[in-house]
Amino acid sequence: MDVNVEAEKQAILKDYRQLLRLATPRMKKGDDKRIRHAFELAVDAHKHMRRKSGEPYIHHPLAVAKIVSGDMGLGTTSVICALLHDTVEDTELTLEDVKKEFGNTAAKIIDGLTKISKISHQTESIQAENYRKILLTLSDDIRVILIKIADRLHNMRTLDGQSRKNQLKISSETIYLYAPLAHRLGLYSIKGELEDLAMKYTETEKYKEIAKGLESTKKDRTKYINDFVRPLQEEMDKSGLKANVFGRPKSISSIWNKMRKKEVDFDDVYDKFAIRVILESPPEKEKEDCWRAYSIVTDKYSPQPNRMRDWISHPKGNGYESLHTTVMGPGGQWVEVQIRSQRMDEVAEKGLAAHYKYKENKFKAANSAEEAIESWLMQVREFLKNPDVNPIEFINDFKLQLYQKEIYIFTPKGELKILPAAATALDFAYTVHTNVGDNCIGAKVNNKLVPISHELKNGDQVEIITSRKQRPSEDWLNIVTTSRAKSKIKNSLREEKRKIADDGKEILERKLSQLKANYNNENITLLASFYKMPSPMDMLYGIAKGTINLLELKKFKNVGGNLEIIKAEKVGKPKDEAVYYNTNTEENNGEIPKNAELVIFDESSKFPYEFAKCCGAIPGDDVIGFISINGVIKIHRTGCPNVINLASKYGYRIIKTRWTAKTTPAFLTTVKLTGLDDIGVINKLTTIISGEMKLNMQSVSIETNEGIFEGVIKVFVKDNDQVNKLITRLKSIPGINSVIREEI
Repeated sequence: MDVNVEAEKQAILKDYRQLLRLATPRMKKGDDKRIRHAFELAVDAHKHMRRKSGEPYIHHPLAVAKIVSGDMGLGTTSVICALLHDTVEDTELTLEDVKKEFGNTAAKIIDGLTKISKISHQTESIQAENYRKILLTLSDDIRVILIKIADRLHNMRTLDGQSRKNQLKISSETIYLYAPLAHRLGLYSIKGELEDLAMKYTETEKYKEIAKGLESTKKDRTKYINDFVRPLQEEMDKSGLKANVFGRPKSISSIWNKMRKKEVDFDDVYDKFAIRVILESPPEKEKEDCWRAYSIVTDKYSPQPNRMRDWISHPKGNGYESLHTTVMGPGGQWVEVQIRSQRMDEVAEKGLAAHYKYKENKFKAANSAEEAIESWLMQVREFLKNPDVNPIEFINDFKLQLYQKEIYIFTPKGELKILPAAATALDFAYTVHTNVGDNCIGAKVNNKLVPISHELKNGDQVEIITSRKQRPSEDWLNIVTTSRAKSKIKNSLREEKRKIADDGKEILERKLSQLKANYNNENITLLASFYKMPSPMDMLYGIAKGTINLLELKKFKNVGGNLEIIKAEKVGKPKDEAVYYNTNTEENNGEIPKNAELVIFDESSKFPYEFAKCCGAIPGDDVIGFISINGVIKIHRTGCPNVINLASKYGYRIIKTRWTAKTTPAFLTTVKLTGLDDIGVINKLTTIISGEMKLNMQSVSIETNEGIFEGVIKVFVKDNDQVNKLITRLKSIPGINSVIREEI
């Protein structure tokens, strides 16, 4: 490949100058030289590296640094770390070098950004362990998370050059963790872009369909927004409010979520945009001006009573402040309106980074938001301190709190606590103090006695009742919803388990002594594997409880103090160990065959496969294979939430799949429809399905209620083209409101 060195050099310098322009507003004296030095180090370290696209690798750290500075508003240290974020992992530059040139803080941030190359336990997912290390940096410096999100955003923007397998793996990770993190940290614009880009690869056809629909309706949508905004802007000007009123389109992924949630087509989603009112207000008049603007909006357009949200009086846990209302616009269309100040808008767009800028400037109006953020970070830091939790368990528990809606609960003294929706009295107890949670026996909610499982509602006042005799139990994990509470309960149970396991240790030591074998790590690990226990402590606990039969030790012999299985019988793997694919015909040393391609319905294929029941893939669907723990390939649709979850943790178990042109058998799929109840509706449906399209039905279920029917039809088809033709044909029946293929 011919390379124009001079052209590449000029492109790199152009990127660098753009970065400097973005960073300049936050620079202090000497910062330009520090950024220049980091840039030169990064250029030198990556000089022989290129991206999949063929361009010099340095464009990637430059792009990440521009996101960090321009989109997030972070300062010089963050820009330097963004420029150097891949050097320690991928080049000869060391953490000591970074520390020497840029100080301890920069070195610590880059260490947090550096992936783990080796892990100590084979049963742990490498990806989950990487997630864990990144999240642990929240205990020290939140900039690690922010830079990592910026890194992921640029990788998603340039994903076209990757293989299909990597596209799905990286997109799954993005949906699973990075988009929720961006949401929780208040980076709403970045969160929306991450979700859109992930959908582009996991739900390609739907993405294209919605994008095309948005483009074709852009002219009409723009006219409607202008007609809606014009009278509002005039009224704002008359009132003396300095306001900018404008419309913004909603993301493709959010529209798709509405389509799935409401089970409607694109044309039936009306709120494809939102109106924003951004006010130029001094700190002391922010709230007053927002409520004045709200009054103008609701005077002009009738509001929907149940859709008013006040996040100014009580900001979200990530610092988000805004008034939201939904009003009836021209033509009988519901329109969402968001009202906030310029400061609130910057925090909404740039999240925590913007919040801390105002904090540093001692912006007093942000105090309530500041308290909400600090409270959440304190809870996160406490949760992250536990070194014993399994990485997969850790990530799953942490992720629970990222997207949850919030409720506001008051202590008996009137102190405000923010909890996720569906939180219980026991969750509240653990937010007060660990000991209060461990000893909780009940609560008074609004002066009424309730059990610990009582689900709290917004605005409740709660008093916790405790007893020193109370101790956490296993069933408490089914009562609580917060990560903090679950973590504290697990810690208590684990400590109790350790005490019981100590008794099991004494029993096992005596048994091994009788065999004249040593009580050492090798023997304990071997026995834990033999008994198929996830850890030695679980085995010792089982011994103490009597659930493990030590008579099985007769299958072992003592060789120099170490145990060996008699007759060299193989010890089975732990149940939760990651199992690599192995064909039915030959051993492959635990490795997935490189460039393996599953050709579905090809009888010559040596790969055993099954269709996953969760998503019902049929020919024509975009599909992916995932190697299950028993070595069978499960075929999923690429947008299936289950495969996204699995691929985010075990990307190495993805295997390529494709459909052959060969005639395939019929596949069962489900079509859901709604419409006006009418005599003969079933006859009309069956005439089209069986008579016109010659399709076989497994079942038809129709339920009617006050003149409206909902139907579910299970029908055998050859491919998704046939499903789409069926849906189009059924929509043509008079009185039919919606027809969709059942989604997951």
